[in-house]
Formats: sequence, structure tokens, C-alpha cells
Amino acid sequence: MVKSIEWKNDRIRILDQRKLPLDVSYIDCDNYKKVIDCITNLSIRGAPAIGIAAAMGLALAAQDIHSSDYGGFTKQLRNIGVEMTESRPTAVNIEWAVKRIMTLIEKNRDLSLDFLKKLIIKEAQAILEEDIVINRTIGEWGASFVKDGDRILTHCNAGSLATGGCGTATAVIRAAVAQGKKIEVIADETRPVLQGARLTTWELMEDNISVTLIPDNTAGFLMKRGEIDLCIVGTDRTVRNGDVANKIGTYSVAVLAKENNVPFYVAAPMSSIDFGISSGDDIPIEERAGEEVTTICGSYRIAPEGVKVRNIAFDVTPAAYISAIITEKGAFSPLDIHRLEDCEREPENFRISSYER
Repeated sequence: MVKSIEWKNDRIRILDQRKLPLDVSYIDCDNYKKVIDCITNLSIRGAPAIGIAAAMGLALAAQDIHSSDYGGFTKQLRNIGVEMTESRPTAVNIEWAVKRIMTLIEKNRDLSLDFLKKLIIKEAQAILEEDIVINRTIGEWGASFVKDGDRILTHCNAGSLATGGCGTATAVIRAAVAQGKKIEVIADETRPVLQGARLTTWELMEDNISVTLIPDNTAGFLMKRGEIDLCIVGTDRTVRNGDVANKIGTYSVAVLAKENNVPFYVAAPMSSIDFGISSGDDIPIEERAGEEVTTICGSYRIAPEGVKVRNIAFDVTPAAYISAIITEKGAFSPLDIHRLEDCEREPENFRISSYER
């Protein structure tokens, strides 16, 4: 599998996903501003991947802060963390990663700044390594929902390109294939940026996993004909009541799945669960530039000049439409997801029954 991001030679190396699948090229970031640009322009995307990028971006920024006292150093880095968080507001992983780095700094405030800067680099690298393991574990839990011969619909890209490892939704697919199950993936194209068409199909084909591309508006027809057995998607933010924010169009897929009695699963690493928000109604929803809608990949215009555009990047799927949420801790009913907060606080005392198909 191709790496979406890595720390190499004191720089951040990011796979430029805007150019896929026709060109595999990389961007070397030697300062945090370049990392923010990569996040906002979608050179790197996917909640776990941009969380990793944010942590590494802070590590880069820390090296360039020349304040000689802890207070000044922390203030500058915290302000940079705010910039990172604002770069893509819907995905909670950026906020999660920034908070983790700032907590590390607070806990080690007695160390020299030089040592602390090195520690931040190690923490950012640890976030990447942990994500690789988390992806694999999500896949192991989720594969139990996949039967031999299943046809699986996925929306957008929740694969290796969106994470540090083998993906979230695609981790389930890869684990099922590794178990010897014969499956077919059906990938929505995912307008307007075509993450399904450009990215999901490309990375699955690279791994010799059978995939069929369909226009977004074909999914319901296939479900009605019984040609889709289950749906699995990723998430940019899951909240206490089990509501999930994901790429625009996910809600439509979930409604169609409910209508046609097709199971709808969400692969959600703990880092993308926001226990501080009680309902999906309160999730900040990003709107992006209109040219993503009026052009194909910014190069070929398909709409008249001057047309009004709403380019809403995410929607919210209510918990009632979700069959189970698959995490690295297990698979759970959306209504139980708030109890995972107890796992974060007191893991040794945590008990909850996992969801079974």
C-alpha cells in the first residue's frame, strides 16, 4: 500500500492526492504553512490522515520557534494549533491531534525546550504508527460483518489514502479478502471531487481487490435490485448520540440502505469520536469553493460562468440509519457509542457488549 504521509529527513512527505490516479507524486513540507496548504487544498485528506498531518505540522513548527522560555514557546505553538484546527473544521482528528501534542507539552514543561521539541517529533511519529495498528484492528472487527460473496458499497475514500495505514472502511474490506472471502466492492464516484472514482478505485486496484465504479445516483437502484449486500463508510466526526458526519452524499446512501434493508456500517477510530458534542446538529460543516462543483478537478468547466453554487463538503447521518459503528475497541450500536468515553477514562474498568450481525 502507498503511504499517504511520512516524516522523512526532518520534513513531512505527503502524497499529492489531487493528481491521482494519473500521477503519483509527493510534496515535501519544510514548514507548517505548507502542511496547512496541503490540508486545505486536499493534497492530503481523510480524517485520520489530516490528524497525522496536523501533529507533524506542529512538530515542524516547534523546531522553528526560537522563544527561550516555556510560556512563549507554548503560546506560539498553541496559536499554530488553532490555525491547524481551522483548516478543515468538520474533521475532529485535527483538533484531537493538536490537543494531544499540547497535552504532551504541558506534562513535560520541566524539560528543556530542545528536548521537548524532539519529544514532539516522536509523538507525531507515534500517532502515525498507532493509526497503522488501529486500522488493522478495525479491519479485524469489521470483517465479521462480511460474508463470502458479498457486494459492498462504499462512499468517498476511507482507505489507505485517508489514513496512515490500510484505511478504516477499506481495512474491513482488506481483512475480509485476507480471510479468503470473495467480495466485490462498489464505489460511488463521490461528486464533486471524485474521491471514490479517483482514489478508492485506484488503491483497491493496486491491491488486486475487485471494484466497480458507479455514478452516485446509481446506488439506490442497485440496492432495490438486491445487488448490494452491505454499505460501509468512514467518518470525519462521530458524536455522543451516534450521529456521524462524513462526505456529502453519505446521508443519502444511508437513507436508501434503510429503505432497502441493507446494513449500513461506519468505521470510526476513537480519534474521530467527539464526546464533547451531543448531537450531529452541532457538528461544524465545511463549505468549499464553488469551482469544485462547476469544474471537473478544477480544469474542465461544466457549468455556466456566474452560476450560484452551494458546495457543502459533509452531511450528517443520524444514528437511526446506522447498523453498527466499528472501532478499534469493537463494533457497537450507535446508541452505545457514548459509553466508549468510559473506556477512554477508565479502560481497566470498561465493559460493554459488542454488536453482532
